[in-house]
Amino acid sequence: MWRALRCVCVYRASGSKLSGSWDGPAAFMSTLLINQPQYSWLKELGLREENEGVYNGSWGGRGEVITTYCPANNEPIARVRQASVADYEESVKKAREAWRIWAEIPAPKRGEVVRQIGDALREKIQVLGSLVSLEMGKILVEGVGEVQEYVDICDYAVGLSRMIGGPILPSERPGHALIEQWNPVGLVGIITAFNFPVAVYGWNNAIAMICGNVCLWKGAPTTSLISVAVTKIIAKVLEDNKLPGAICSLTCGGADIGTAMAKDEQVNLLSFTGSTQVGKQVALMVQERFGRSLLELGGNNAIIANVLYGPLHTKQAVSMFLGAVEAAKKEGGTVVYGGKVMDRPGNYVEPTIVTGLAHDAAIAHTETFAPILYVFKFKNEDEVFAWNNEVKQGLSSSIFTKDLGRIFRWLGPKGSDCGIVNVNIPTSGAEIGGAFGGEKHTGGGRESGSDAWKQYMRRSTCTINYSKDLPLAQGIKFQ
Repeated sequence: MWRALRCVCVYRASGSKLSGSWDGPAAFMSTLLINQPQYSWLKELGLREENEGVYNGSWGGRGEVITTYCPANNEPIARVRQASVADYEESVKKAREAWRIWAEIPAPKRGEVVRQIGDALREKIQVLGSLVSLEMGKILVEGVGEVQEYVDICDYAVGLSRMIGGPILPSERPGHALIEQWNPVGLVGIITAFNFPVAVYGWNNAIAMICGNVCLWKGAPTTSLISVAVTKIIAKVLEDNKLPGAICSLTCGGADIGTAMAKDEQVNLLSFTGSTQVGKQVALMVQERFGRSLLELGGNNAIIANVLYGPLHTKQAVSMFLGAVEAAKKEGGTVVYGGKVMDRPGNYVEPTIVTGLAHDAAIAHTETFAPILYVFKFKNEDEVFAWNNEVKQGLSSSIFTKDLGRIFRWLGPKGSDCGIVNVNIPTSGAEIGGAFGGEKHTGGGRESGSDAWKQYMRRSTCTINYSKDLPLAQGIKFQ
């Protein structure tokens, strides 16, 4: 996955109308991009002027109506009616009912359904990737690549569905078997951020499904059309297999829905991707009920290459960019390139390079969704390794060197303390076969490959006595 600047800087490296009132004049509808001929392809994804943002086997939504915008020109694309709290509660109920059916299906059969989801995504990869580019703002090749990542994790999950399980362990007691049994946790809530509106859901969804879980998704409000389009693709596969649509439910919404998910004891695992600040709140709410959370939070890693470049996601992000540039100047930094908003439609800003800051400057330690690169000069290896590790976030890091000893010191216990540690490649571009996630304020959670599947399951140690005796462990005898 490309993640160098949380995707605000993207680059190349070498049906029927909804009921209810609508704000604004009816003539406004004609200005929506979805009604313009060059965007007619949006309807191939089942999108309309007004879209229902709740799916739990049927489509609906009784919450606020929002409009999503194209970051490249700030023009409105279409509208989505979000979930109310009542919609959320209904979706949880239906999802848990669907789990009773889904969990009974053998894992390899669940893998077959996930395989079909991957194939359905393949068929829509160009048009869905175009929607990612249009609504999120990343360049087309990265939008398509993000859908490809979901396809890849589906392929990975199919094989994994025949491999998940625990070992049979030797017992100290004769005539006994010790088995590690893995079972699904139940309902997995998935909250995703705007910067990877398809791939992060895919990581969680595909693995959670083959493990026997059902999913309830809340995407970012600013990328609601993507959430709706992806869910429509999945819903068709479930329908074709005569399975409950609530296996993959959707509740588009804001903080009220996210808070409900965090506090709800019926959500057995909550996977949250977003800022460290909000992640702390989520973690506390989940821990308050002794629930399980999987956190993928701030990264603060950046390497920029070549010239392909997209807009920031929102006007607010542009304001945050300008604020960060000013903060860097106040802390003694010199802007040697960029630092301004581009004079053109959309949320475009200049790639920015800042020098002269102290290594522990507050702004350099703050995750900023903007294309700002801070450059520091160091004296020796120990010093620069320490600088890398003093940052509170711990997602991804990289070193460029031909020194074999330095490479292994960088990878070792005194090297980088990040969850992703690279050599001679950017901090972006994680492959799905490895576990994705970071340490410290990044949250500690792991998604995607390796043994990340274990986070979506509960483990039981089972002892079976097939002898005619009843011996106790540790040789204990009551006489």
